[in-house]
Amino acid sequence: MSDVTSAGTAVGGAPGSGDGRSPEKTSKSRKERNASLWADARRQLVRDPVFMLAVLYIFVVSTMAAFPRLWTSQDPRACNTDMSRLSPSWEHPFGFNTQGCDYYSHAIYGARPSMVIAIAATGGIVLFGGLMGLLAGYYGGWVDGVISRLMDIFFSLPFLLGAIVFLTLIKKQNEATIALVLFLLSWPTIARIIRGSVISSRDLDYVQAAKAVGASNGRLMFRHILPNAIAPMLVYATIVLGAFVAAEATLTFLGIGLQPPAQSWGIMISAHDVYFLEHPWLLLFPCGLLIGTVLSFILMGDALRDALDPKFR
Repeated sequence: MSDVTSAGTAVGGAPGSGDGRSPEKTSKSRKERNASLWADARRQLVRDPVFMLAVLYIFVVSTMAAFPRLWTSQDPRACNTDMSRLSPSWEHPFGFNTQGCDYYSHAIYGARPSMVIAIAATGGIVLFGGLMGLLAGYYGGWVDGVISRLMDIFFSLPFLLGAIVFLTLIKKQNEATIALVLFLLSWPTIARIIRGSVISSRDLDYVQAAKAVGASNGRLMFRHILPNAIAPMLVYATIVLGAFVAAEATLTFLGIGLQPPAQSWGIMISAHDVYFLEHPWLLLFPCGLLIGTVLSFILMGDALRDALDPKFR
């Protein structure tokens, strides 16, 4: 009889806790496990040469975008038609474009629009899409129904066709409008990722323990559930940064993105694709920078996924 009583006490020890521990101890244990996961992931990433090379490349491109004068003293708008399409040299490593402008300085200054658009659009989908996914997964019911149907509407729009239609209707192509269009067409994906993570986390013991001691919905969502969903969101956000860099170049190449006199890798590719056979370097240099940036973001995302997923350990 005493054994049965003791077992019953152990099972029902603390409200919402299945092992007899208090909610505070359960929450503390959960935080320790999360800290251990991130610490293990950090050690794995630091030892991963592919990840470190990708980070180094993105760091270089980021400094080009933020501080172009660290990389070139040439004015990209200082042109001389007598130097049109001159080949690369020691003084001008990328040669000159069709207007006689220093092509290397164009490549350096062209990094800024691509990075600004990618970062702005990614920040938007993380904040808005993450919030929508959090609300849909936590509350369920009609809230989940309304948000899910809204996501389905945007999912039904083909990405490239939707971007072309929106930018054509706006009739004003700049960094802000392109970032806005990319955000509108992409936020449902991250919302669905967060929704799934929240649904799998909201009924866990440590969440129920916190709810039993009177934690508010806001505290439950942002202190107990959201940290458990950050890992997949971080992986997706890293990969989508590269996708947005490529999307900007694609839209610009199609003539509905950035327009001259703006400078971007997409404009460089669009303006010189017809010269590929005669002067291939006019196309290879911006394409190389674009491919390297997109590939680096993808490799970083893959490494983060492997490091943060316990199944890969």
